[in-house]
Amino acid sequence: MTFYKCIRTGVDNPDSGLGCYAMTPTDYSKFGGFFDKVIRDYHGDESGSKKHETDWDTDDADYDVKKLGQDELSMRVRVGRNLLGFNLPGKMSKEERIKFELRMLPAFEQLVEKYGGKVHSLTPDFGDSGANPNLISDEEYKSLVDAHVMFKDMDADPYLKSAGISSDWPYGRGCWQSEDKMRIIWFGEEDQLRIMCMKKGSNLLEVFSNL
Repeated sequence: MTFYKCIRTGVDNPDSGLGCYAMTPTDYSKFGGFFDKVIRDYHGDESGSKKHETDWDTDDADYDVKKLGQDELSMRVRVGRNLLGFNLPGKMSKEERIKFELRMLPAFEQLVEKYGGKVHSLTPDFGDSGANPNLISDEEYKSLVDAHVMFKDMDADPYLKSAGISSDWPYGRGCWQSEDKMRIIWFGEEDQLRIMCMKKGSNLLEVFSNL
């Protein structure tokens, strides 16, 4: 049953580009024979011997897109992260989604102190923990979506719905954006956290370094 939950979105949606999601961190080892093949196929590893290496060293490379004949662009660099101690989004309950948001609030407070801005939350209430001081209106949400600051209604996505990722919408969903609008963190989307830096310009390295 657990493995079926991992592949359900692909079964329900044959046109899905990937069609599977791990439900818990241990699924990658428990169903490693399956996920390893999927990941290698996605990254074009026909040899089956490639290993992931994390390397943030940019050396002296020139990342100015004007050198490629491009004008100024809207540039965005992002990473996805999930926290230990929580199920992955497809298996999180409503209570766990609320708990995750509450866990992140102290971190967001530190970011607000350093970079300004505010948390924009869609969670109607925190249950036993009381009211949500960061709750925004439907109009504010639409405005953030139109500005590409917030993600769209996940409950309207059939792929995410089948995977369980959009369950309990809109609880546990929202974002923090800095005062200068260059830094954004989504919470409660396909990854528990999507950390982004964005800016209109031509030097990609400047955006990457801010991340």
